[in-house]
Amino acid sequence: MTTPQTPQIQQIEIAQIETGERMRPVSEAGVESLMASIGELGVMKDPVQLRRKGRGDKARLILMAGGHRLEAAKRLGWQTIPALVWVDVTNDWAALMEIDDNLSGSDLSTLELAVFMARRKEVYERMYPQTKHGGDRKSEAYRNQNDTMSLWSGDASDTMSFASSVAEKRDMSKRSVERLVAAGQHLSSRDARELSQAKTRPSLKDLLDLAKVEEEHIRVDVIDRLKHGTSKSVAAALRDFKSSDEGSSGPVNLTDQAFRKLFETWKRTPKPAQRMFVKECFDDLYPMLATINADGGET
Repeated sequence: MTTPQTPQIQQIEIAQIETGERMRPVSEAGVESLMASIGELGVMKDPVQLRRKGRGDKARLILMAGGHRLEAAKRLGWQTIPALVWVDVTNDWAALMEIDDNLSGSDLSTLELAVFMARRKEVYERMYPQTKHGGDRKSEAYRNQNDTMSLWSGDASDTMSFASSVAEKRDMSKRSVERLVAAGQHLSSRDARELSQAKTRPSLKDLLDLAKVEEEHIRVDVIDRLKHGTSKSVAAALRDFKSSDEGSSGPVNLTDQAFRKLFETWKRTPKPAQRMFVKECFDDLYPMLATINADGGET
């Protein structure tokens, strides 16, 4: 992939910028801290990173990196903001820009680190398949790969150097970085969203313990216990789940068990996928619906 040419900083009207769906929402503390810094210095130290999509009158400016900066500028009443506007970039390139901007910050939780690191590895290896384990590292494309997209302008031309770079920047062992990536790879976007609301922030051990839980209905239960604070860790949640399951009276009802798994999976499924499922299974579902009355009983 050819790295886009670095643009010049320019002033862009804030009203023209689209934020789109962000991987990480802005935090109130982060915005207030940035506003205080701007108030002291009188300037914004770093420009926001924008992506231009389309041409001419149909061109759109979409935010890639700098969500907190943009929000701070809005609250300060600015009409324009310093920005770098990149053209002819791919979705993956834009994703890496956003990910690296977040990873360069210092206020990420363990959960956020795991999610961003796993996402970066996924995107980077899709852009540069030769960096995967067993890839062609002798090719000219690999040797000449530009490091503009390397983490914090470091040498991240493969996943090993990426892990080493993160370890050095964040004062952690390379092994810890690799474990964070492994933990993040086992988290769905819904898992991450639910865990972000947990009363106690999950630790790396929690995330690794959760990665070992393959049964979907157990994962749902464990995450729910963490979210509502009824269990303080994944290990404790698993013990609580096992205890409640063993304490249930009577033999295991396989129909109820199957229903619980199906119901929990349905609740975790995005609406578009639910609609696809209903369309696909309509011929099976319609006769069943005809036998159920308004009270939920059988007709």
